[in-house]
Amino acid sequence: MTPAEYIQLKAFARQDGVLLSVLWVGSFGCYVIGLSSPFYAMLALLLTLSTPFVAALRLRHFRDYGCEGFISLMRGWAFVSLMFFYAGVLFALAQYAYFAFIDNGFLVETVTGMMSDKESKAILREAGMWDSVNDTLHELQQMRPIDLAVNVLTTNITAGIVLGLPIAVLMRKNRPLNPLS
Repeated sequence: MTPAEYIQLKAFARQDGVLLSVLWVGSFGCYVIGLSSPFYAMLALLLTLSTPFVAALRLRHFRDYGCEGFISLMRGWAFVSLMFFYAGVLFALAQYAYFAFIDNGFLVETVTGMMSDKESKAILREAGMWDSVNDTLHELQQMRPIDLAVNVLTTNITAGIVLGLPIAVLMRKNRPLNPLS
C-alpha cells in the first residue's frame, strides 16, 4: 500500500467511523430508554446487531468508490479495524459525557434494582450465580465514568479486529491477473 492509499484508507475509515459511532450512540440511547420500555430495548438490540452489516456496507462502498472496485483482504481488514477504532473513540467520548454529566448513577441503579428483585435473586441463587453478579454490580457502582468509557473503547476496538477479518473476507475482490479477461 502506497502512502497515498494509506491516507485514503484512513480518510474513508474516519468518515465511516463517524457513521458507525452515530449508530452506536443511537443504540446506547435506546438501551437506556429501553430499561423502562421494551420497544426501545428491542430497537437497541437490533441497532447493535446491525453493526457488522453496516461495516460490510461501508467496506463495500470504500471498495467500489475508493479502490476502483477491488480490495485485498489485508486492506479490507485494516479498513474495518480503523473504522471500529475511530467509531470506538467517538462512542467512548459520548459515553464518558453521558456517565459524567447526565446519568448520575441511573443506569447502574436500574440494573442493580432489576437484579435485586425477588424473582431475579431466586433465579440467580438457584443457578449459583448470585455472589458473582452481586460482586460485579458492586464493582460497577465503584467505576468512574472514564473507566466505563475506556472499557467500552477497548471492547469496540477488539470487536473491530475480530469482526474485521470475516467482513474483509466476504468483501474482498482481487484484481484479475489478466487485465483483458
